[in-house]
This record gives sequence, structure tokens and C-alpha cells, in this order.
Amino acid sequence: MIKADLSGGMSFFPKGGLEALAPQLQTAHRALLEGTGAGAEYTGWVELPRRYDREEFSRIQRAAEDIRTHSDALVVIGIGGSYLGARAALELLRSPYYNLKKKDTPDVFFAGNTLSGDALGDILELLGDRDFSVNVISKSGTTLEPAVAFRTFKDLLERKYGREGAKRRIFATTDKSRGALRTLAQENGYTCFSVPDDIGGRYSVLTAVGLLPMAASGISTGMVMAGAEEAMEALAAQNMENPAWLYAAGRNLLYGQGKRIEVLAYFEPAFRFMGEWWKQLFGESEGKGGRGIFPASVEYTADLHSMGQYIQDGERGLFETMVRFLKPRKDLSVAPEATNADGLDFLTGRGLQEIQEQARLGTKIAHADGGVPNLLLTAEEISERTFGQLVYFFELSCGLSGYLLGVNPFDQPGVEAYKRNMMALMGKPGTERERAEINARIASQGGGGL
Repeated sequence: MIKADLSGGMSFFPKGGLEALAPQLQTAHRALLEGTGAGAEYTGWVELPRRYDREEFSRIQRAAEDIRTHSDALVVIGIGGSYLGARAALELLRSPYYNLKKKDTPDVFFAGNTLSGDALGDILELLGDRDFSVNVISKSGTTLEPAVAFRTFKDLLERKYGREGAKRRIFATTDKSRGALRTLAQENGYTCFSVPDDIGGRYSVLTAVGLLPMAASGISTGMVMAGAEEAMEALAAQNMENPAWLYAAGRNLLYGQGKRIEVLAYFEPAFRFMGEWWKQLFGESEGKGGRGIFPASVEYTADLHSMGQYIQDGERGLFETMVRFLKPRKDLSVAPEATNADGLDFLTGRGLQEIQEQARLGTKIAHADGGVPNLLLTAEEISERTFGQLVYFFELSCGLSGYLLGVNPFDQPGVEAYKRNMMALMGKPGTERERAEINARIASQGGGGL
């Protein structure tokens, strides 16, 4: 199970601060369990590991097998929570080099998360004339980035296989009863999976949103869900021995001491997109009303040779949360060198995992000396089970932390602002007034209108 160690931050906490937060944490936890807090209509993830739809889960496995049988590649189309969790799982559990490895599962490409023609064109080039399928993920079906990408790949599928052949290769994950994508899927006979009404995008990785791409890549989704259920049971305790309580409390106490930036530091490159998912989870959940901890992430030891300088000696408004795995998938030892020209002969035969752990401890001490509080999260190993545990741990911690902060952790009002402006600027019918107002503002700032 995930463990939280606050010892590296204790000296920065106000006296008695941890104990004082216990009643607030209990209130927050009960609000999540009982669905009585802000955004309660989106807390379906709290019980999901135990109550998920087994029939749909079986359909996901069958669809994944169909994709593996008939396709050399799968294009996953989605943005934000519609792709970050799946990509985090793929890179952590399979490999950041998954598409380059020899395997009996299809390559997986992620599209619809950018407006870059270069990025889209690169995927089309990599697909070439290979057989492929598409998993388009969107609650509404009208979000610009995935909608544009889906038009491209849907057109390619229909030209390659015909409309009948294409529909057997399109898998839509969307609202269960309404929305543009649900309507299109029903009209065309696409295989459909549902995003539960009571689970928002950034909390949806343990639904079909994340499970279908995972299963298609050969990840044991059964073990992922088993790990999440283990976490759900272990983190149900309403006391300060609960690791999620500790993590939520630690980060909020540090925020109260002026630490406005949290740097999630990890030592496994395969964790990179887990960090990206974590940034969306916490950033979109807490950044509201002029409040919130800004989530950043760094990859050690690489970033110790770049960002490490700032973390060590820059502004002191940040704290660090390190993620550690006790057991990697692989461990290699340092090779001998006859001349010892690099002076590292004392490391010969020692495993990289051991060296990495000493690097972590050395970093923790150095950053503590530099005035940086350090929290530590420890997972047993890199596996499907621990991935499920991590997902649930972070989701619960985020819900608790948001309530401690006094915000609704389940809405995202700020995300809609840029969309409205962008659509008006592009001339969407019915937005003429907004477009004129925005162009006037742009012109007044010397930027020029359209």
C-alpha cells in the first residue's frame, strides 16, 4: 500500500498543526463518502473500485481483444483526463518506449490533445498503411481538439475500409445517453462505452476512459482494479494514520506557511505521464478563486542537473513531494572498468536501484539544507496493482485537500473561458458580439484583431 512520510516537512509545520487538521479531514472524508460536499454529484469515483459495472468491464475486455486481433495500431483520441491516465498507465506499466518494442499488442498513439498539424501529421505518417482502430473519448463530442482529430481519423478509416468496415474499428467512450458523440455513435453503429455521469474526466482513469486503452496494450485491468479496491479499503480509515489524510494535511499545512508550489519529484522516467496526470488532477481541482497549490513535476536525476539549481537555491515558496518505488521492474549493476578513469570503481557490481536510493537521500538532505520541505510517498513496486493504488490514493488525497482548501474539487469553471474566446475568434455562428468585443480588446493591447 502507498505510504506517506511527512518527516521531511515537519519542521515547517506550525506547532500542533497536524493534530488541528484532524477534525477538518474527518469532515472532508465524510463529505466524500456520504456525498454531501461541494460537487457531490461527481464523487462516483469514491466507491468505483467496488461497484464498477462488471458487464461493461467484460465488454471492454472483448473490445480490447478485437483491437489486438485486427489492428497493428490503436489511436486514442482525447484531451486532459480523457487520455492522461491511459498514457500514464501505458508508460509506467509497459514502457515509455512501448511503440518501439517487439510485442504482440498494437502500437498506441495519442491524438486529439493538441492543435498542432505537425503532431497530427506525424501520427498519420507513423500509421502508414497499417491496420488500425480508433478509440475516441469525449463526454460531449464537441471539444475542439479531439473532435478535429476524430474527423481526420474517421475519414481515413472510411476511405481505407469503407463505412461498414470503419464502424467496426471505431470505439466511442462518451456520455451514456446524450451528446454529439453518443448520437453519432448510435447513428453509425460504433461500439460504445460510457463515462459515468457521476465521475468527472480527471477522475475517470478507472472507467472505460482508461481501461480500454490499457487492456488493448496488454495491461491487466483486473489487477489495476484490484489494486484500487485495496487502496479504497486501506484508505477508509478516518484517522491520522491514513496516508491520504497525511498527504492532504501536509500539503495544506505547507500551503498555509506560504509554500505555493508543489514539485512532484520522481526517479523513474516511466513515471513522467503519471506526473502529467497528477498535475491535471490537482491543478484543475484546486486552482480556483485565487487559491490553490501550483503543481509542477521534475524527473530526477536528470532534472537535478537543471531544475535542481532552482529548487536548491531559488525562491523558497515551494515544497517537494518525492515518489519512490521499492522494487523496479528491472535492476542492472555497474560494469567494471579496468582503468577506473572515471573514479567510480567503488560502484562496480552495485545495483542502480541502490544507487538511485542514495541519490534520493542525498537530494532530500541537500534540499532540506536549502530550506525545501520534503514529503515522501512510497509504493512497493511498479505493477498494475500499485498503479491502481496510486490512482485511488491521489484521487482521495485530492478530494480531501480541495475541501480543506475550501474549494469545489470537482468543477473547472476556468477551463471554459478560453474555449468561449477561441470559438468566438474563429467565427462560430452566434458569437458575433463576443468576437467583436474580443477583437476590440486585442486591438487595444496592440495585438491586432482578426
